[in-house]
Amino acid sequence: MLLCLLLAAALALAVSPAGAEISSRPREAYHPPLRELAKAAGFRIGLCISPDQLKDTAFLDLLSGQFNTTTCTNETKAYYLLDQYACQHSEDGMPRMNYTLADRMVSWAAEHGLGIRGHVLVWDAYMLDWFFHEGYDSAKPVASREVLLSRLESYITQVVTHFEEKYPSTVYCWDVVNEAMGDSAADTLAGDPALLRITRSGAPNLFYQYIGRDYVEYSFLYARNAVEALGADIRLFYNDYNMLYPAKRAAAKALVEKINSFAMDGAGQPRKLIDGIGMQGYMGGYGEQAGCLSDDLIANTKASIEAFAALGMEVHITEMALRNFDESRLADHADFYGKMFRMLGSINQALGRDVLTCVTIWGVSDVTPNAWNTYRWKLNSTFGGILTEQGEIKTAFDAMYDALKTD
Repeated sequence: MLLCLLLAAALALAVSPAGAEISSRPREAYHPPLRELAKAAGFRIGLCISPDQLKDTAFLDLLSGQFNTTTCTNETKAYYLLDQYACQHSEDGMPRMNYTLADRMVSWAAEHGLGIRGHVLVWDAYMLDWFFHEGYDSAKPVASREVLLSRLESYITQVVTHFEEKYPSTVYCWDVVNEAMGDSAADTLAGDPALLRITRSGAPNLFYQYIGRDYVEYSFLYARNAVEALGADIRLFYNDYNMLYPAKRAAAKALVEKINSFAMDGAGQPRKLIDGIGMQGYMGGYGEQAGCLSDDLIANTKASIEAFAALGMEVHITEMALRNFDESRLADHADFYGKMFRMLGSINQALGRDVLTCVTIWGVSDVTPNAWNTYRWKLNSTFGGILTEQGEIKTAFDAMYDALKTD
C-alpha cells in the first residue's frame, strides 16, 4: 500500500504544472549559443553571479556556455570592498580595500571570456557610516566636505584602476551611482525634477547628508577622470529601479542633463560624464501576482529605452526579473519571456543604432518563500526564473532563445 501511495505521488509530481514547464531540449540544442543571438541584435546577455555559484559547476557551465557577461551580486560594492582597519592605517589617509572575493569572481569571468558589469561604485544603501568620519571611526566627528570628496575620488579611482589593470577590458562598464532618485515626497526635496534621494526608508542618504546634493555629479566626474587616465573603454552608467515608469523616466532625464553639464573641457564645452542608463528590470508585483505578466510592462520598457535613446544614452537592462508567483501560469510566464525578448531583440534595428547594449537576468532561478529569504523571494518570485531551483532549464529559457533566433 505504501509503495502504491509513493508511486502515485511520484506520478502526480511528474505531471505537475511546474514539471510541465521544464525544457525537454538537451543543452546541446541551444546552438548557436544565446550570446550569439543577442549579439546579432546588438547587445550582450548575461546572468548575475554570487560566490556560492562559483562552486556550482552546472550553473557555471550554463553561464560560460550561453552568456557573455555577468554581474557580481554584491562583491564589487563599497560596503564589501572597504577595509576599515586598512583605511585607518593608510599612510595617505585615503581609503583602502580588500579585493580578495571580488578578484576571485572577476578572475573566473576573465578566464572564461565573460565581461563584467561593475556594480556599483556609489550607493547609499548599506553604506558604511565610518567612511564619513574622521579617522574612519564613527565615534569621531564627521570629516569635512573637502576630505570626503577626496576620499570619494580616491575610492572610485582606486577601484576602477584595480580591476582594469589586473583584468584588462574585463570590467567594461560601471554603475557609477545606484538608486539616487527617491520614490516619495518624504524621500526628496519638493520641486526637484531629478528626485534626488535624501532618505531611504527613513534613514538618511549619507552621501547627500555629508557631501551634498552634487555627490552624484562628482562621482561621475571622478569616474570619467579615472577611465580617461587609464585610456580604457569603460562605459559609465546611472542605475535605478522603476525606470520603465514615466515619473522616474522624467527624473532620469533631468539627472542626465545635470551630470552632463557639470564639468567643462579645455575648450569650455560640457564634458559627457555619463554614457548610459541602467534600467533594473524587476517587473510585476512585489511578492504578489497582481501586476505580473502584463503587456504594459513591455510597452513601458520600450518607451523608456526610446526616451533614453533620445538623450544619447546607451541602455542596459541590469537586473531583469520577470516575476510570476502563480504556478498555474508557467506557460504564460514563458510566453511573456518570449514577447519581452522579441521586443528587446528588435528595438535596436527600429532605432537605427545599438542603444540597448546589455541585458542581465537577476531572477535566474525560481525561489521558494521561507523565513530567511523573504526579500529575495519577493524580488525574484516563486516561478519567475529561467531555471528551476534545482537548476533545470525551463521553457522560459526556450522562449527567450527562440525569440532571439530570427533565422
